[in-house]
Amino acid sequence: MKILALTLLAFVLISCDAKEESQAQPKTSDDIIHSLYIQTKEGDKVSFKIELALTPEQQAKGLMNRTELPEKNGMLFVFGNEAERYFWMKNTLIRLDMIFIRKDGTINSIKSNALPNDMTSVPSNGPVSAVLEINGGEAAKYGIKAGDVVHHTIFMN
Repeated sequence: MKILALTLLAFVLISCDAKEESQAQPKTSDDIIHSLYIQTKEGDKVSFKIELALTPEQQAKGLMNRTELPEKNGMLFVFGNEAERYFWMKNTLIRLDMIFIRKDGTINSIKSNALPNDMTSVPSNGPVSAVLEINGGEAAKYGIKAGDVVHHTIFMN
């Protein structure tokens, strides 16, 4: 009976320890879904669920090797400063719209329907501090244009 009780106690302690360990591990930005919205000049608010690409490793990986992206989802690449940015579609399997954003949240330019696996460099056409990638064609579908404003805490707006 004592052996059974000790075995049971050990099992409970191991289970609790494993549960605490899994809860203690911090989540990466890949695990956390954020939201943002774009205010168009016409007055529409278009909401997106996004992942953040904050580190050089996350930014290098981006949306590579994904076969699909749910509608109104995307990835926001956040940089520490404004600069001319260049993106490409290496190992990206789906068409994307690249929305280049200034530090105040204003959309500088949009590259629509970037082709999968295209190695052509896509410039931001001016200094930007972030790039939002969404499904190809969604910018046009929702009337998103240069001059519209992206609202998210990183833009402090």
